[in-house]
Amino acid sequence: MRMFTPRRALFLVGAVGLIVGLPAADSLARSRKPPVVEAPPPPPPPPGPVGLPDRMIQDAAAYDSYMKRAIAITPAFTDAASVSQAMGYTRAYAPKSLVRGAVAYAAIAALQDPAFVASVREAGNTPEHRQDMVGYIVANPAYVQYFKDSNVAAGLAQEALGPRALRLHAVGKAVHQAAYDIQRQGWSKIEVADLNGRLAAAEAAASGEMSSDPDVVAQEKQSASGATALPTAAAPLSPPYTPMVAHALQLAAIAALGEARNENVDQLSVLMADNDTSACLGAAKRNFHQCLAVAKPNYEDIFCIGQHGLQDTGACLADAAGVLLPPEPLPIPPPFTPKPAVHHARRHKA
Repeated sequence: MRMFTPRRALFLVGAVGLIVGLPAADSLARSRKPPVVEAPPPPPPPPGPVGLPDRMIQDAAAYDSYMKRAIAITPAFTDAASVSQAMGYTRAYAPKSLVRGAVAYAAIAALQDPAFVASVREAGNTPEHRQDMVGYIVANPAYVQYFKDSNVAAGLAQEALGPRALRLHAVGKAVHQAAYDIQRQGWSKIEVADLNGRLAAAEAAASGEMSSDPDVVAQEKQSASGATALPTAAAPLSPPYTPMVAHALQLAAIAALGEARNENVDQLSVLMADNDTSACLGAAKRNFHQCLAVAKPNYEDIFCIGQHGLQDTGACLADAAGVLLPPEPLPIPPPFTPKPAVHHARRHKA
């Protein structure tokens, strides 16, 4: 019988412990699986494309189309047909529609500044931020002024409106003067055909929607998206801004966020109104209609076109843009005719 030596006993105990410990070690190894690495959440969706709702694009195109035609009116009238054509161009705006178009057109001009657009889009880095920003922008016009180049964008908005308004006013003055100059021509004293019909057409245009040329609509849409730039450059404009310029800047900021979508057009409609300008244009229209109601010969229609249709309208739009009309020249004084000197004989004392 073999005897267990201490060394052999130690070996047997270690072997038994190793055998017994194998299942536990295997279980421990199996429990130490590599940790599951979760993928990072996807980045928030980027802002939508820069642009304006279709309805506002139509408004901007209608304003642009009207201004191009009205400014192109020449005081060199040659016959009754040329007066009738000018009448058609002049009467073709409705005050509220023209205001909406001017705001939308100025907003497109403000979008031409890339630094302003980039600054707004950078701030709106999540859908939640963009939604909050739209609320802030609509509620407070001053909020937009915190973005880079907001004063440059405001200058572009004013530049899109002001010079045209001044040009319309100047054309109106020239046409107004033509009403007096044209009276030397016999045809200008002939009574306008269908007096009641031309008044009814003017009144109907004041309450309807303005039309726009399809090519102008396409151009405004491309300009709003940044595909093509408007031919506009301007110096920065410091606040405070007129309501029309401020609304244009607010609308441009929302368009830069990609939040000026067709489904949001009703929410943004508050930015398309300028009550003071609408009232001014409404008064000009009423004066235009009252003038037509009593005008009969062609030269009187020319007066109505120049004074109330163009000149007054231009003055309203210039004020809305925040630009000053040129000062009226001082009246020329009558020529001075010196009185003949009166000579008195001297009295001599005797």
